[in-house]
Amino acid sequence: MIDLFNYRRRAASEVNVGATPMGGDNPIRIQSMTTTPTTDTEASVAQAERIIEAGGEYVRLTTQGVREAENLKNINARLRADGYTTPLVADVHFNPHVAEVAALYAEKVRINPGNYVDPARTFKHLEYTDEEYADELKKIEERFVPLLDICKEHHTALRIGVNHGSLSDRIMSRYGDTPEGIVESCMEFLRICRREDFKDVVISIKASNTVVMVRSVRLLVSEMDKEGMRYPLHLGVTEAGEGEDGRIKSAVGIGALLADGIGDTVRVSLSEEPEAEIPVARHLVDYVTARAGHTPIPGTAAPGFDWLRPERRKTAAAGGIGGTNAPVVIASMIGGGDPATQTAGQDLVPDFVYTGQSLPERRLQGQRYIVDFAAYASLTDTEGVYPIFPYNAVPFISQVEADLKFLVLPYGADSDEYTACLKAHPEVVVVSMSQHKNRLGEQRALVHELMAAGVTNPVVFCQAYRRSQEEKGDFQIEASADMGALMFDGLTDGLWLMNAGTLAPADLTATAFGILQAARLRTSKTEYISCPGCGRTLYDLRSTIARIKEATKGMKGLKIGIMGCIVNGPGEMADADYGYVGAARGKVSLYKGKQCVEKNIPEEEAVEHLLRLINEGN
Repeated sequence: MIDLFNYRRRAASEVNVGATPMGGDNPIRIQSMTTTPTTDTEASVAQAERIIEAGGEYVRLTTQGVREAENLKNINARLRADGYTTPLVADVHFNPHVAEVAALYAEKVRINPGNYVDPARTFKHLEYTDEEYADELKKIEERFVPLLDICKEHHTALRIGVNHGSLSDRIMSRYGDTPEGIVESCMEFLRICRREDFKDVVISIKASNTVVMVRSVRLLVSEMDKEGMRYPLHLGVTEAGEGEDGRIKSAVGIGALLADGIGDTVRVSLSEEPEAEIPVARHLVDYVTARAGHTPIPGTAAPGFDWLRPERRKTAAAGGIGGTNAPVVIASMIGGGDPATQTAGQDLVPDFVYTGQSLPERRLQGQRYIVDFAAYASLTDTEGVYPIFPYNAVPFISQVEADLKFLVLPYGADSDEYTACLKAHPEVVVVSMSQHKNRLGEQRALVHELMAAGVTNPVVFCQAYRRSQEEKGDFQIEASADMGALMFDGLTDGLWLMNAGTLAPADLTATAFGILQAARLRTSKTEYISCPGCGRTLYDLRSTIARIKEATKGMKGLKIGIMGCIVNGPGEMADADYGYVGAARGKVSLYKGKQCVEKNIPEEEAVEHLLRLINEGN
């Protein structure tokens, strides 16, 4: 049972993966995946060693065919000869026989239920009677059990790795494109594992859409609990992208689950060199797990709250905050120069700027400001300016005239006092802050307290840090992880990032917008759904991503999928506006939505074709 307010790791069974077990009392393991051809022993060994030196505890390699699977023997032998004991994981799609070969030479094999026995996804709707559907499940069992027997004999672990982008037409036809379908795709295989008494099983559910990923994993945990299963979980946001966007998106999705104690191994999928993924995953895991042993938070879940299928909390809008409005972004700009010049010219401008005890001499046209309530009372021109009150100033709220007010409210405050105040003043927006070691728990507890009391004032979450400009990456990971569960729970009407260090105000604002976009709450720029690449990648992925991003940087609100191959390509980018997918060596196919509109374009011409397609569509 998940505790919404107090951090503790979910109890998972231990799985033996070579010399590095996971689950049980073991630490959360970090891993990455090579991008080299698995037939190239030298290149694969060299890249695997770079991953290991960076702190990777498992190394995964793509195994498209038998040749790649058999060469794992040589790669494994070379790594052991070089003194590395890190387990290797074979990544298999489409061909059960390849998995059976790989199980002889790798410490773990990953299979994808969406294409292990079922044919590749074609987005066709299929009709099955219950009897026909049961026959399909028997086919899976007949083809899957021989792999389990080989894994038992060779002490090879198995990952049941479900990808949202490669669900079978069979599952899609019966369950639709839903978390329930994703979970059932996994449970079909887990039930066979249990019947065969095969215990060394790890599960993953991944998606490029963080909302789908988090809801599906939450539901999987619940379904496993119902059936008495405690298998460990592998976490990842697939096709997260590169750079800051990839880090933020990964930390939002993975961090939301880690914060609830879910997860036994993590892979952050970035469209970069694989060793660059390791420090990101390491910092994310260390940041969240540092909450262990915190002072207990006596929160109580509000009646009607559904952690598995959360809906946005019902609020009465105040000044464009809450209700059906997209979450707002608030920025702090005090003591660091002229706020007007700090926001002027930025691509992303905050909805509100807090300026402390006074307004700037020059106000940016159209910008809304927040000032301390005492300063507000002395203003002669309050157009576009709003007061903020600390909790101990609650009695003054009714004395100040304003159509929008902010109240900083800590968890543990006298609920009788603030409940009466908030119900009497629907123009007040709550600002939730916490200094607790588990700030998520306290902030959740406060909003659940509001819901239980029938309070419908909007809530903005304020997260405070102390990071230098050189630590921007760590700040982005931490802020994303802190906000993840609050957003997926449907509790977020706004986000206010504060920092006592030297981070530039523009970086705080951009991060806030990036976090909201990663959770699909507010779109402020083009989203690039790009895979990290692997030995299956059929073109120069990284240079292509750079070219596409440069050519489309002025476009707002588009989703563009950039995929190395067809394994997850059409599926993961199913909600993208346009897709660029490797079709053959040096060849690319272009998609508009789910429809392939151009096939096998030479790589050197494909970006131009994509831009023309986008321009024609707009």
